[in-house]
Amino acid sequence: MAEIITELSKLGNTTPMMQQYVDIKREHMDYILMYRLGDFYEMFFEDAVKASRELELTLTARDCGDDRRAAMCGVPFHKVDVYVARLVEKGYRVAICEQTEDPSAAKGLVRREVIRAITPGTITDGSMLADNRNNYLAAMYYTEEYPAVAFADVSTGQVYVTIPGDAQDALRLAQSEIGNYAPKEVVLNLNSAESNDVVQWIVFRSDALVTDNMGHLYDENKAYELAVKCFGEEKTKALPKQHLLAIGALLGYIQLTQKTEPTFLRDLHIYTGEQHLELDQSTFRNLELLETMRDREKKGTLLWVLDHTCTAMGARELRNWIRQPLRKVAPIVSRQKAVEELFGNFMLRESLRELLSTMLDIERLVAKAAFGSANARDLRSLADSLKVLPQIKQLVGDTKCNHLQLIWLSLDPLQDICKALDEALVENPPLTIREGGMIKGGYSQEIDRYREIAAGGKEWMHDIEEREAAATGIRNLRVGYNKVFGFFIEVSKGQSHLVPAHYVRRQTLTNCERYITEELKEMENTVLSASDKLCALEYEMFCQLRDMVDAHSARVQKTAAVIAGLDVLTSLADVAAKNNYVCPEVDDSDIIDIRDGRHPVVEKFTTGGYFVPNDTKLDTKSNRLMLITGPNMAGKSTYMRQVALIVLMAQIGSFVPAAEARVGVVDRIFTRVGASDDLASGQSTFMLEMTEVASILQRATKQSLIIYDEVGRGTSTYDGMSIARAVVEYTASPKLGARTMFATHYHELTELEGICEGVINYHIVAKKRNDDIIFLRKIARGATDDSYGIEVAKLAGVPAEVVKRAREVLKDIESEGSVAPAKRLMPKAEDVPVMDMFTALRQSEADEIADILRHTDLDTLTPIEAMNLLFSLKKKLSTN
Repeated sequence: MAEIITELSKLGNTTPMMQQYVDIKREHMDYILMYRLGDFYEMFFEDAVKASRELELTLTARDCGDDRRAAMCGVPFHKVDVYVARLVEKGYRVAICEQTEDPSAAKGLVRREVIRAITPGTITDGSMLADNRNNYLAAMYYTEEYPAVAFADVSTGQVYVTIPGDAQDALRLAQSEIGNYAPKEVVLNLNSAESNDVVQWIVFRSDALVTDNMGHLYDENKAYELAVKCFGEEKTKALPKQHLLAIGALLGYIQLTQKTEPTFLRDLHIYTGEQHLELDQSTFRNLELLETMRDREKKGTLLWVLDHTCTAMGARELRNWIRQPLRKVAPIVSRQKAVEELFGNFMLRESLRELLSTMLDIERLVAKAAFGSANARDLRSLADSLKVLPQIKQLVGDTKCNHLQLIWLSLDPLQDICKALDEALVENPPLTIREGGMIKGGYSQEIDRYREIAAGGKEWMHDIEEREAAATGIRNLRVGYNKVFGFFIEVSKGQSHLVPAHYVRRQTLTNCERYITEELKEMENTVLSASDKLCALEYEMFCQLRDMVDAHSARVQKTAAVIAGLDVLTSLADVAAKNNYVCPEVDDSDIIDIRDGRHPVVEKFTTGGYFVPNDTKLDTKSNRLMLITGPNMAGKSTYMRQVALIVLMAQIGSFVPAAEARVGVVDRIFTRVGASDDLASGQSTFMLEMTEVASILQRATKQSLIIYDEVGRGTSTYDGMSIARAVVEYTASPKLGARTMFATHYHELTELEGICEGVINYHIVAKKRNDDIIFLRKIARGATDDSYGIEVAKLAGVPAEVVKRAREVLKDIESEGSVAPAKRLMPKAEDVPVMDMFTALRQSEADEIADILRHTDLDTLTPIEAMNLLFSLKKKLSTN
């Protein structure tokens, strides 16, 4: 593309239009340039080829001078947002080049400029975004000593930055934040060719578009100036230099793409590590908080269970609460009290939900107004949504808890804005803003006058009709108007002999003649000019309304945030009521004590609606580490994730799925769960597992909650068991002493109870019946008595011959301590004695019955089970 632009620039006979295009394209080489021509946005050269392929558009060509033709394709102006959304979704940047002067007033070529650039991280149009999730843009200032990252959602005006405790923690925090915020675009101060771990991690581990080589945006003076404009001097001074540079680049990039000052972004959230429970990306993924690991869908996640929100703002805020649970007891309890009051007052909760459900996304609507992209329909939607605010405020005013009372005090009903918009705008405005039809009749006398004239001046037409009929004696004379011939006087052919000389024939029809007069010509000019003036006046008045909304955008943003928080609290109360949750006791102790806890997600999929509940008791003293054994598929992983989710739910202020719960706040949750190769970074299953274990042991504190699931299984048995034991000993030791759940198949580790202080054995109860196994899903004290591996293999559908051979090998190992060489192979076909069919059937029948009896546990067999067993054995004999 650059070569074509350079070559065209040298041509002597390039058309003026194409020269203008080349000049604009040269400034936007990384973008697909949509160039406004009449009613279409056209693309040329490589942009046209890409767009035609991605959007399935017809590719044509256009002369551009000196017998050259440029590839070209285009989209209708009124559908441009649809096509832009598709391109941005595919990872392209798009620049919109618009006519910036009236073609009728232009001297020569109409002036055009890029009015906005759309990238994956800078979308402001709600129709191009998912309602229930934020669209984050990230800017990273990377140095090896101290990388810093900041995030913004341009569509809502929110900016986030987390300050690490020290420089050593900065890289890990930056990586974790990018993973958890999942930005759509990351702006970097260096070129991605300067390869480093962070750039590779962004490219390989996120779906973000990387916009690199943007070092010119990371200027300290410009950053400070922009930050002060948006957030004020007090907040700006609180930022470390690295984070100030990241925020400055963020604001500078938004200014670059939106072609306007980014002052709409006023809501800066500065966090420190002490404010929120920390979740690394591994834990975020393993607990399936916002999306499932397999399909990356919402269904099957904690968000899916808790999301009963009624507004788009509330849905996004709930995601933020889940992503950043609280660490301080006071704000947690404050949220709990609000949920508790809404939980206990069904009528209040349902009334609020009914009102909230009528509200549209005022947060994004006001953002569109601030960036100048809102149309009349957007402002009408804003007005309709604001109408319910006084009723919501009145309902919340009757509550008692401090948190809800604070919401009542903070909720601005915005009645002045609502009134101004409601009085001015029609109920169903058009999508376009330059063709009139937006302002209500009676709102402006001047608009009403021009509207009457533009509509054809019906009274004026009637007056002329009566006057001309009386003057000419033509009783059926009629004055009319159409778009082709304008105004006319229509006379039937039978009366045409009465037409006066000053009438000028304009059209002959079958039954009549149509004429014009000088008076009609003058009126036609007046009407046509009135239409233009009407459209201009309506547009001017609309812009005043939009500017008014922009001027009050800070108020609307604050109210949107208050409504979002209220919606989340109402959602949590509704979920608690419908799912039989309880309010947990949250304190600063080291105790996690849960009675009859349930997995909030898995219980939703349980057949018959019953989930087996389990108790949990952890502290940093005598119950530091639960060493959990039991067969695969018994529910160990589900149980451990359940505890982690209950703790997390408690720390966002939610009720929890249990009969009773006490949760001493944790500072971090770590999970080492599952096994999968990380091919992108070249790590094997075992290497990835050890990397995660190392991270946990280095970063966990006594206040953390750690979930280990089968550590050491990715290597040889003895190596794995040694590593697993060492990890248990270190984690349970006073050096760390964090509350820990450790699931393992290394039964040898159960001897650590009594040796390592704080290690307690637990197992998942399973009942063996003959060769079958029944998982009771109940956790109990003590180690398991068997691994049940062969029974699980049978349950999974492994062929009976293989299962039988496995039992023989197991018997040899248990009796001899190893497998004798001669017995390691399955018997060869020629070694099997030849029998006739009848003998084979009898032998098989006898073996089967003997096997059943051999594996029957008479000590646990109930009388009814014994009768059923005898009946089944007799039936086998009688059938043969």
